[in-house]
Amino acid sequence: MEELIRRYLPMSEQSFLLLLCLTRPRHGYGIMQMILEQSNGRVSLGPSTVYTILYKMEQDGLIEVVSEVDRRKIYCITPQGREVLEAETGRLSELARFARHVLGQNSAHEEIGC
Repeated sequence: MEELIRRYLPMSEQSFLLLLCLTRPRHGYGIMQMILEQSNGRVSLGPSTVYTILYKMEQDGLIEVVSEVDRRKIYCITPQGREVLEAETGRLSELARFARHVLGQNSAHEEIGC
């Protein structure tokens, strides 16, 4: 598992959002729509990007096909995928914490003209 985490972290924004979407079963188009909606249009993934990431994550055991409806594969995160997602979420939280700390220090310096 550690090897899988090392291989995937840090995750690209696209991979992170895609894996996050799969905490509930979804098909590829549903993933694209959810990312577009949840990012307020800031992140738009095309089919080629989505299906390339899905293929790699499925091969690595992060996601699995749970059913097929009208020739659409329905994907969901696996326990290994959840571990990778939680590791990346922790990494991002630490990064944000550090940024808030540094920005807080910098606001004190701004008062003295730095």
